[in-house]
Amino acid sequence: MIIVMQRQAPKDQIERVLEEIKRYEGLKPIPLIGTERTVIAVIGDERVLDERHIASLPGVSNVMPVLRPYKLASRETKYESTVVKCGNGVKIGGKTVVVMAGPCSVESDAQIEEAAKAVKKAGSTILRGGAFKPRTTPYSFQGLGRKGIQMLEIAAKKHGLVSISEVMDVRDVEFVARHIDILQIGARNMQNFDLLKEVGKTKKPVMLKRGLSATIKEFLLAAEYILAQGNQDVILCERGIRTFEDETRNTLCIATVPIVKELSHLPIIVDPSHGTGKINLIAPMSRAAIAAGADGIMVEVHTNPDTALCDADQALNEDKFKNLMGEIKPIVKAVGRTM
Repeated sequence: MIIVMQRQAPKDQIERVLEEIKRYEGLKPIPLIGTERTVIAVIGDERVLDERHIASLPGVSNVMPVLRPYKLASRETKYESTVVKCGNGVKIGGKTVVVMAGPCSVESDAQIEEAAKAVKKAGSTILRGGAFKPRTTPYSFQGLGRKGIQMLEIAAKKHGLVSISEVMDVRDVEFVARHIDILQIGARNMQNFDLLKEVGKTKKPVMLKRGLSATIKEFLLAAEYILAQGNQDVILCERGIRTFEDETRNTLCIATVPIVKELSHLPIIVDPSHGTGKINLIAPMSRAAIAAGADGIMVEVHTNPDTALCDADQALNEDKFKNLMGEIKPIVKAVGRTM
């Protein structure tokens, strides 16, 4: 259920509604503040709520049910598209298309420094780099852990970039949140509900990747876990799903972008590197993602892919990344957006 406040309703009227809802056992009000009006989402068993009483409160415009199972992520609840502010003036959603770029894994101080310098020079505003690596085999490189997080933080700050890195364990959430600008939940952890709740308690933006076999409904319900903890800065990421096709690493579902835009107010990023697993497919799928309405792309970039300890087959070198940035700019302009 949502309670739609009148346009420019004063703070005291909003607070009154919040306090009234809290009187009902098991209900939790979450205010969603827009540019013109505030919407209050009510989480819990709504049957105990006296709708007529709430509707009669000063400043209340309407009380209405939300039909989607993902209440907070639904565009029924919040019609305005969410714009996530990530620091350094970087915003995800709205008019701007962002590019997240960097190595699959942080390998050394020198390597992440070179990567940061290269992606910044090409026009990227967000530096990606993995420190905790969930690998299919336990014998593959697992990342540098907390040391890698600190390396990424230093390189990003030196070059004025926003940082993003994956967190895999609830025990690491507090540490990563202290050092990294955007917390990433990987595909394998999309339904790790304890982890989703924990990142939802932080005040840092969270990027949630779609699970390997998850439906769009399950994807949005996973985002709901984060939103329900009070963290409204959630970014979705389509990175391909597992199908019978074996010509690509995954099947990158570009249709997810316009579907999510219709169903949800949350911004969505596309990862063509993991989505295809092939260097020659990254550029065309990046162009397609932006044309479909994606709020940005995430691309793996390594200054020397031949020596990469992780996902070398899908890492662009500096020149290829520079070319990619040149290729997507006309598409960004064509859809009426900026970089």
